[in-house]
Parts: sequence; C-alpha cells; structure tokens
Amino acid sequence: MSENTVAAIIERVYDKRYVATPLVAPDFAALANAFGIRGERITSRSDVLPTIRSARESKDPVLIDFRVEQEDSVYPMVPAGGSLHEMIRRPNNPLVETATEP
Repeated sequence: MSENTVAAIIERVYDKRYVATPLVAPDFAALANAFGIRGERITSRSDVLPTIRSARESKDPVLIDFRVEQEDSVYPMVPAGGSLHEMIRRPNNPLVETATEP
C-alpha cells in the first residue's frame, strides 16, 4: 500500500487524525532510472494523459510516479481491515477535477 493510499484512508476513515511522522515517499522515477527502467514523474494533472500515452507506446517498461497533494484523495480505496464490498469510490462532486481525453 502506498503512502498516499495510507494518507487517503487516514483522511477519509479516521477524520484526518494523522499520527507519527509525515509520509514522505522516495523519488520512484529516479530509482527506476537508476535500475535502467524509464521513470516519469507526474506532478500536475495536465501531464497525466501525455505521460500515459507515451508509456503505452513504449516497448520497454515505464514506471510512472504520480505525485498528489496530501489532501488529494486517491480513489477507489478500501478502509483498513475492510473488504472489497466496502470500497469507497470518488464522491459525486462536480468540482473534482479529473483528467479526460481531449
């Protein structure tokens, strides 16, 4: 489970009651590049589609490191100890920005 998933579960299920230290992830794109795998980092929604399109066109493996704000939820998610039928899906909120094909 990624750090962002853990943070999203804490935010949604445990009312943002974070404990211990902030969750900081390594630079996965740099790690991939160090091992000879193309690594890309996405930091803005406008980069999502071009990066995914480029990765799908590649004949080699590509690791994509999606960076999101701590308060930006990752959906769908399953609460800790929950089962798949308890999955939490993205709220139906018209203000939620999503990446779409142009």
